[in-house]
Amino acid sequence: MPSIDQKEFNQALAVGRPPNIKALFPNSKALIVSGKYIDLAMLAKGKSICMAANGRNIFVIQGALRAAQRANSTLIIEIAKSEGGTDAYCAINYWNMARTVDALCNEMNITIPVAIHADHYGIKGEKDINIAKTEIPSMFDAGITSIAIDASHMPDDQNLLASIALNPYVPKWAGLETEVGEIKGKEGLSTKPEALFLIQGLNAHSIFPNWIALNNGTTHGIEESAQGIQVDLTADIHNALKPYNVSGAQHGTSGNSSERLRQIAQQTRTTKANVATALQMISWGLEVNDYGNAILDSNKEFIKVKNQGATEEMWTQMKTYAQGKSYKSGDYKKLNLPFESKLLAQPKDIRERMAKRVEEFVYNMLINVFNAQDTAPLAVAAILKAGSHDPGPKGKQIEKAADWTPEKIVERTKNINSSKGPAGNFDD
Repeated sequence: MPSIDQKEFNQALAVGRPPNIKALFPNSKALIVSGKYIDLAMLAKGKSICMAANGRNIFVIQGALRAAQRANSTLIIEIAKSEGGTDAYCAINYWNMARTVDALCNEMNITIPVAIHADHYGIKGEKDINIAKTEIPSMFDAGITSIAIDASHMPDDQNLLASIALNPYVPKWAGLETEVGEIKGKEGLSTKPEALFLIQGLNAHSIFPNWIALNNGTTHGIEESAQGIQVDLTADIHNALKPYNVSGAQHGTSGNSSERLRQIAQQTRTTKANVATALQMISWGLEVNDYGNAILDSNKEFIKVKNQGATEEMWTQMKTYAQGKSYKSGDYKKLNLPFESKLLAQPKDIRERMAKRVEEFVYNMLINVFNAQDTAPLAVAAILKAGSHDPGPKGKQIEKAADWTPEKIVERTKNINSSKGPAGNFDD
């Protein structure tokens, strides 16, 4: 498929950018759109997944944008609450991510559609719900165009009730992701009854998510084996949800082989896949395997590839800092915030190679794993067809609201048998 026609791009730019983006960037040439359009583009191609790149540093965002432009692919740039919320370990956050992406798109002449996604906006109790009523609007004020309301840390009934309570604070035009089952590996796997309960309850209240994330056997962060995603389980749950027209969001991809991710693309209804830890490690210049997992030496330490990523001197500083904090390998993500400025202060050729390494990895994933190439024109076509920043909901109401009152929601959970797995911190 040819790249986006300039005339069509200009038309999409005029009608496809959401109100918050137009207000923030009135003179911009960046096509920042609702997450809904990304989902629709992947569905239009079929068996295609959009990468949701966690922009833990600016080099990741630069590289991912360039790769998507080369692949003629849509892209999602995201950050999770732990990475970029009010208690974050990254310099990129919910409130500056859109500004960063917009500036880079204009600087690098990026013309593919990009969504700005607030991932894993975690809700763990009533206090979080109250905070969210102010915080979510502030994030959309800052340019977010898609959000994952993640109350999966709570019991099924409370997950659903929290999602219903917070929906009025999410613009109708925005992309929406919901989650059932925390992402914690082989423990506490999601089930069809749990997923149906959440989607049916939302449907009864006229809430139609674009994506549902499951605990389908994978984990966040560093994973030492290629085992993880349960493809058959994922496909089974997605098929059960088919009447509600919801797509899948795949979390924790960094611990899974390329072949397993291809299976997710080909055998399930997944249209969004998060890639976080892999891109961070690649930008720093660490040795990784074919699916982006950092390789550890015999002493369980990362291996720095000479003349790749950051300078050897910078990596030594980063390691020394981590050792001083007694960081284990999974804690190295906390280096993002204290070292963002130091990494930006490196020579231009070093900064360029950091972004270039990300670009090459992301390009390969988009083309050879996610089947995402040539989806950018499909998103533009959907925008022009709708003639609006909002294509409207994918689903339609099937369930009756009277059957899903708060009292009946609590009662219904008594019939769901599930194991949530071990307790712990599984935010990202």
